[in-house]
Amino acid sequence: MVSSALQITSLILAVIGLVGTCAVTGLPQWKVTAFIGAKLVIFENRWQGLWMNCVRQANIRMQCKIYESFLILSPELQASRALMCVAVALAFLSILTAALGMKCTRGLIESEQVKRRILLAAGVLLILTGIIVLIPVSWVAHTIIRNFYDPLVPEAVKHELGEALYIGWATAAFLIIAGAMLCCSCLGGEEKNYSYRPAQYGKYKPKQTTRKVPSMYSKSEFV
Repeated sequence: MVSSALQITSLILAVIGLVGTCAVTGLPQWKVTAFIGAKLVIFENRWQGLWMNCVRQANIRMQCKIYESFLILSPELQASRALMCVAVALAFLSILTAALGMKCTRGLIESEQVKRRILLAAGVLLILTGIIVLIPVSWVAHTIIRNFYDPLVPEAVKHELGEALYIGWATAAFLIIAGAMLCCSCLGGEEKNYSYRPAQYGKYKPKQTTRKVPSMYSKSEFV
């Protein structure tokens, strides 16, 4: 019962991780430019993501433009786009695999041992997906922080951490926790039945011998 609840909880966390991975991949708020020099620019925000860059001005709706070429992106964003696409595919595959091996799934696989192996594979895939999400998010954040404190980088080119990076860290945590819970739920071996069974002696039956009682009368009395 505890194992089933753990599997359902991990599947819910995995679904949240999948939604977060898709959101981080599509959001343009990876890099945010909201300042020029020491003065904060409150009338304009520039966002840069994996697929588009957006400009939002005061009293004007946000305008976004999709990148015309993949080569326009910086090296960390190019690698992040590829890794996040892989993460989305792996998260979707992990959830399907986990649903296939759960105890509440009946009719497809009857062997409990095979189900535990499937759950273990799904847990490993989820942990791997969380690590893949964590790599590009941390890489982009490191680049932003390094350029922010670098005096050789022009101030107009510097960026701040966008909301997508924070969502990416939370998503990676959900995926890793879900994978660890799946692995823990299937590590317990099969329950063994230790019920006592009395020993059986096969077909051997002791031979019953009949003892003849000697008669009290002699043979001559019957003549």
